Amino acid sequence: MPQLTSVPLALAVFLVSAVAIWLAGVKLSFSTDVMSTRLGLGEAMGGLIFLAIVTNLPEIAITVSAALHHDLGLAIGNILGGIAIQTVVLVIMDVFGLGAVAALTYRAASLTLVVEGLMVVAVLVVVLIGTQMPRSFVILRMTPPVLLIGLLWLGGLWLVNKARRDLPWHNSGKAPDGQKLPRGGATEARAKMAAARRISLTRVVITFAAASLVTLLAGVLLESSSETLAKQFGMQGVVFGATLLAAATALPEVSTGLAAVKLGDYQLAVSDIFGGNAFLPVLFLLATLISGEAVLPSAHKTDIYLTALGILLTVVYMMGLIFRPKRQFLRMGMDSLAVLLLYGVGVVGLFFLAP
Repeated sequence: MPQLTSVPLALAVFLVSAVAIWLAGVKLSFSTDVMSTRLGLGEAMGGLIFLAIVTNLPEIAITVSAALHHDLGLAIGNILGGIAIQTVVLVIMDVFGLGAVAALTYRAASLTLVVEGLMVVAVLVVVLIGTQMPRSFVILRMTPPVLLIGLLWLGGLWLVNKARRDLPWHNSGKAPDGQKLPRGGATEARAKMAAARRISLTRVVITFAAASLVTLLAGVLLESSSETLAKQFGMQGVVFGATLLAAATALPEVSTGLAAVKLGDYQLAVSDIFGGNAFLPVLFLLATLISGEAVLPSAHKTDIYLTALGILLTVVYMMGLIFRPKRQFLRMGMDSLAVLLLYGVGVVGLFFLAP
């Protein structure tokens, strides 16, 4: 799709696409929960795989479009910036989901979530390794680092699923005074709600397909309007992709997470974020296959910076899940406050790095 040249038109397209992604994200979240329950996909398939993919449809659309246009800088910045800002989505859940009731990580504390966080860190470490590889190291339109990322993601899913079933810890790693609703309870609650309203599976599937199509189209429109807006705001593509564009594409995670928190399934809300963040680097494999180029070696120092920032923010929340801070400030846990401050400082530093 050609880039939009009119700034007012590009801004209107960007804003309308962002709203469309938010509204479609609400429908996607509901229909995914109902489908995964009625089709018996289980939490691992329905949550870590199914929901991780559908909530990242905007990033998938942007990555495919950018790879086809060989605009790898935008794709890399959006993916890595998306990981950082989706971690900040947990701050929104903490403040507007729980509020003064308790810190999100205090209620959601679980060793399984720590394992999911480690999965994110492991994948991002391989991203850092891949940025140092030579650009000529391409075999069958693939590079070893992106292939390893895909294998790590699959292996991580297996470990997380195993951790959910059985951990050699007291109470399988569940913390006392945590959430009362069993993990995955929000998904079952939505399925029961759909059954009470007599919503057929056919209607759910049609809603899911329509919301997915809207999200994909909106993602493409976001990508097409981004270059014009980035130039207008005097921002480099990677900076725009890591901030405003990443914020727009993170809207499905906001709607999904807030819905889970409101239903009292705090662990599922955190898991959706970690699961989505672990999945996003897998898109480098897709971008490499489409473009035929080594994507990660094309990363700039800003991309490496964003990867390190994503690791740092994830580790802060992992520490919060382990230590379970009770103290709150401005309706958020101390770990959420730390993440918000670190992200703010990180974005400021990004402007100094961008040439």
